[in-house]
Amino acid sequence: MSYPYELKPLSYAYDALEPFISKTTMELHHDKHLNTYVTNLNFALQDDESLQSKNLEDILSDLENISSPNAVAIRNNGGGVFNHNHYFEALAPQNSTKPSEFILQALTASFGSYDAFVETFTKAALGQFGSGWAWLVGNSAGKLSVVSTPNQDTPLKDNLTPILNIDVWEHAYYVDYQNRRPDYVTNYFNIINWNIVEQRLRDYYAKLTCLFCN
Repeated sequence: MSYPYELKPLSYAYDALEPFISKTTMELHHDKHLNTYVTNLNFALQDDESLQSKNLEDILSDLENISSPNAVAIRNNGGGVFNHNHYFEALAPQNSTKPSEFILQALTASFGSYDAFVETFTKAALGQFGSGWAWLVGNSAGKLSVVSTPNQDTPLKDNLTPILNIDVWEHAYYVDYQNRRPDYVTNYFNIINWNIVEQRLRDYYAKLTCLFCN
């Protein structure tokens, strides 16, 4: 993704995730919330050619060196664009995908079992105070872990590779679940696009291997 940013369309229908996430939530979340982040990010970058030439991951990985007077807006809205695209891309209709043996082996190696990963991820999602995200990430040593970030921060600034995330801002679930975040998080595991997760994992491991190519 690079400037000027555009609203990336969903790869599924707005009602495809029902009954776990409603059509109304998806329309509001994608067409309104994400679109606002896209618009505001473009506005924040409109006078900064040096950042316009970078892709979004590079910008968010090097936030401390942004000298623009719009640095806060770039951080918040850039994170909003990246985080939401990462989240929406890895959703799919119920039972349309399942964790492959490759995924299960990777999760077991780092967490002990798939169930232990689910427990750890759920704890991070429920433990994030206020708005934010829970993430499955990989570090530079090939170890998977779970982290949480507040607001629209990303793991990129900590040199972590995002694999999977859940949005725990209230706008992601309040229409359907009101204050019942635990129900939303539990149901989230029914609509993960494991094919996307596997591709991200494979890309992550390939990148690690390439560090030693030379």
